Amino acid sequence: MDAFIMEQKPLQLSFFWHMHQPDYRGSDGVMTMPWVFLHAIKDYYEMPWLLTQYTTIKATFNLTATLMEQLDLYRDPLKYDYFLSLWEQHPSALDPQSRQWLIKLCKSSQFETMVRPIPRYDYLYGKNEYSEGELIDLEIVFILSWCGNYLRRDNAVVKRLFEQGEGFTQNDKHRLLDTLCTFVQTIIPFYASLQKEGRISVSTTPYYHPILPLLINMENAVIANPHTTLPKRSFSLYTDAQKHIERSMALYEKHFQKKPSGFWPAEGAVDTKSLALYNEYGIKWIATDEAILFHSLDSEERKNLYKTYCFKGVTIGFRDHGLSDLIGFTYRFKGAEDAAEHFLRTLKIIDNEQNDPTVFVIVDGENAWEFYENNGLNFFTALYGRLENTSWCKTATMDEIDNGAKDSELEMLQPGSWIHGTFDTWSGHPQKNRAWELIYQTRRDAENFRGEISEESALKIEEHFLASECSDWFWWYGDDHVTDFAVEFDTLFRNHLISIYELLGIAPPGNLFQPILSMSSMAPFWVRPKSPLTPVIDGKYSSFFEWLGCGSMDERKLYSTMDRVRGPIDTLYYGHDKKAIYIAFEGDISALNRHGLKLLVILEESGEHFEFDLETLAAEENDIVAINERLEIALSRLHFGTLRLFHLRFELVSGTQILQTMPGNGALCIDLNEHYAANWFV
Repeated sequence: MDAFIMEQKPLQLSFFWHMHQPDYRGSDGVMTMPWVFLHAIKDYYEMPWLLTQYTTIKATFNLTATLMEQLDLYRDPLKYDYFLSLWEQHPSALDPQSRQWLIKLCKSSQFETMVRPIPRYDYLYGKNEYSEGELIDLEIVFILSWCGNYLRRDNAVVKRLFEQGEGFTQNDKHRLLDTLCTFVQTIIPFYASLQKEGRISVSTTPYYHPILPLLINMENAVIANPHTTLPKRSFSLYTDAQKHIERSMALYEKHFQKKPSGFWPAEGAVDTKSLALYNEYGIKWIATDEAILFHSLDSEERKNLYKTYCFKGVTIGFRDHGLSDLIGFTYRFKGAEDAAEHFLRTLKIIDNEQNDPTVFVIVDGENAWEFYENNGLNFFTALYGRLENTSWCKTATMDEIDNGAKDSELEMLQPGSWIHGTFDTWSGHPQKNRAWELIYQTRRDAENFRGEISEESALKIEEHFLASECSDWFWWYGDDHVTDFAVEFDTLFRNHLISIYELLGIAPPGNLFQPILSMSSMAPFWVRPKSPLTPVIDGKYSSFFEWLGCGSMDERKLYSTMDRVRGPIDTLYYGHDKKAIYIAFEGDISALNRHGLKLLVILEESGEHFEFDLETLAAEENDIVAINERLEIALSRLHFGTLRLFHLRFELVSGTQILQTMPGNGALCIDLNEHYAANWFV
């Protein structure tokens, strides 16, 4: 009866928030876009601040070098931020082109979560022409929409302007800019103080956020995916890889008075040589994605995921992709309490099934929250509050985990990144490969240059080469990510290479002035229906004409600043007739394990759920479901009563696991009064 019973250790939960912005500086040192500033006032202080509202919650934050450098520039914002230099001027001083670009940016906030809650912004957002007074109001409410909860609660200027609501003046703009730029200078010291207290760990990334394995050896792309196409005439940029690490470590030491103990490799990209470099420079730990582990072990057994590993002297934490994506993508659509409850329930399953587990949840720390209500405040209040009072789970920093880790030795490390375990997001597509080829062309020309240049010019040339290797340029090339600012990104990338030729005193090749984006046109991710349709719901590609004129959404093109393993569904097709709404889902249907698999259809207007059992093919009365070559459903119009315009979301669920939420842009708008003539195109 008195036998000794060993008490089970709490599950260790590692939250790892990645903070990153590309380098928006042109050759003149001026940032051409304001996203560093906007996320600074919304996310960079707010995320660690949210953690400090609780006694025991700990986390790790990754601050990239380009982010830290650009935050420093807000000591002199009008000199270094092009947008703010326009924003600060009276509207009457702006030329037409500058005015239109300013308005475009001021209307770039997420509508439902950032625009609609501010009445004056909601009104001005729908206008196309603005008086000078209206434009001043638009400029201020745009900045206010980006102010996080900390600023709205504790900053007197921000609070007063929210209370005033409209009728702002140039003096209001000046006061707002002054207080926010002063605030930005407190961000990095705040991280440093929390790290000294042991509440957080702070890591960094190679300097300009390059894909280190591709710099070292472009062949890694084809090792990770044998079907990819490599850029022509590639060669190793190993020395550049070393410079990115050295410079990042020096900048980190400047801000934190110590060397970093850990790195988040840009995009979680790893290979054996980059790990050897990290070890050479004294880096103790890194983190990457579960796909790398599974490929390295040639096994997808999830029990292997929940512990730390060691490779070439470096501890590695592999993130749980599903749990991370729930926070990054899925919980924005749920109520805060429901989301927190689901997260804890999912964690508890891991705790029950695994012995002494360590779970790594690694998420973009800035881009998800603008899709959440109140910038994620409700969600984090619910989540952190529950974790604070949970005895079987303890949050820990990466330094704490590394210090107490009993690592398993990893014998082989498969090259790859956090997106699908390949490098396809940064190479393989003609546009992405063209960008690499231009770097190689410029490097060859620079190395073959026999003239003389000053030491100052040589340093600037090195800077432009390193900046051109940033992962973000390749992210936006191709058809896999969408942004309204693709032209600006394309221009920034090519200008780095053009500047190298100008510093060498030779004429840049004409192909550097040809936009890479012009190589192909991107098909739209959302096509509206062009006619009514009445297909046979049998799960088969029965007839070309059956779905002719349907609408479609391509899930592969719905993500901009973030990405995820989207799940098995690539594309959905939809339409309706007088009896039903019809939806077909295409993708890797044959790989689905249908045991316990359900498709939930959620009507956003009421929160009502309609369930389709994909194991038994059971559905509610008047609904139909079929699965074969693809998944097809018919949803009776009787469900919607007198509604003529409504929004549907779809969740593919297996047990408690949400495999995929669709569509990725939020909801599918169904208009039963669709005017099809407007949707035709040739």
